[in-house]
Amino acid sequence: MVARLRVILMVCWVLAPAMPATSQASNVPAGPLDYTRSMLLQASAIIGGNQTHDQKVAALSVLFGKFLDTDAMARDALGQHWSGFTPAQQQQFLPLLRELIEKAFAQDLLQFQNPEFEYAGQQLMQGGAIVDTKIVTPKDRFDVKYTLRPAADNWVATAITVEGVSLTENYGNQFNRVLSRMSVDDLLALMKRKFGNPSGES
Repeated sequence: MVARLRVILMVCWVLAPAMPATSQASNVPAGPLDYTRSMLLQASAIIGGNQTHDQKVAALSVLFGKFLDTDAMARDALGQHWSGFTPAQQQQFLPLLRELIEKAFAQDLLQFQNPEFEYAGQQLMQGGAIVDTKIVTPKDRFDVKYTLRPAADNWVATAITVEGVSLTENYGNQFNRVLSRMSVDDLLALMKRKFGNPSGES
């Protein structure tokens, strides 16, 4: 199971060599669990479709762009390092990490053969909710929890845990190691070489 879990929590990208779209209110499910289900049903349809792998990654990335609050994840992952970034560095970092998270999550889901999603329930709390789901394959079941906050007529995920392991914590550990041996500008240059310039800025 540990080996399979690595698929979803893959964060070794940096060691290798060199906001949400708004739907019309009438189409948006009322609760966080229903909205999460609607996102994962769309993901399942893409995974099971006839597109090429690259087309599926692109389609899933667009879908997760509506569902994942990657800016919140970026700030959580950087922790105390975030305040050490200049405003210009923060502006460069956010779209780069967005590209990483959306594409990595899409690639990871495509590793599963026609996964099924189950929904264990939701826990409402002040300012948001936690939705419990499972990814089910013929051999394994993985507990996946989404921490959500309301955003306009939608819900967006600010954190994801898989089998109790936090996605942003994994990224945070990676950034801690990297920033202990290189500067912020070096990190940004490395990410740009990996992911290009998703913000479209010069």
